[in-house]
Amino acid sequence: MSKGFSGINVDDISVDDVRRGDITLDDIRIHPDTLGHQAQVAESHDNPQLAGNFRRAAELTHFSDEEVLQLYEALRPNRSTVQELQTIAKDLTSRGARSNAELFTQAAEVYERRGLAKK
Repeated sequence: MSKGFSGINVDDISVDDVRRGDITLDDIRIHPDTLGHQAQVAESHDNPQLAGNFRRAAELTHFSDEEVLQLYEALRPNRSTVQELQTIAKDLTSRGARSNAELFTQAAEVYERRGLAKK
């Protein structure tokens, strides 16, 4: 069973529900449990990188679209200083997004070593 972020079973959603306006964005947004399941499937098929991507995505379902776009922008080369990336990692940890925090910590180290951090 797939469920939307609101918890509604997506199989129960009809076109008529949408037309009547009975469905909200959270009813059709992916649920973190669905992404967690996809991570397990990816891992069982020997694809740990994809599994990690699904786990990070599951954490980000609790963030607004604007926040996700800001995080994406911060990871682009020469957009953030090492300190800014480390600060974002700490914030992500405090918000329970540990996999994403680890990604930002690793990015800070790699960007510094390769000269990809904003000066």
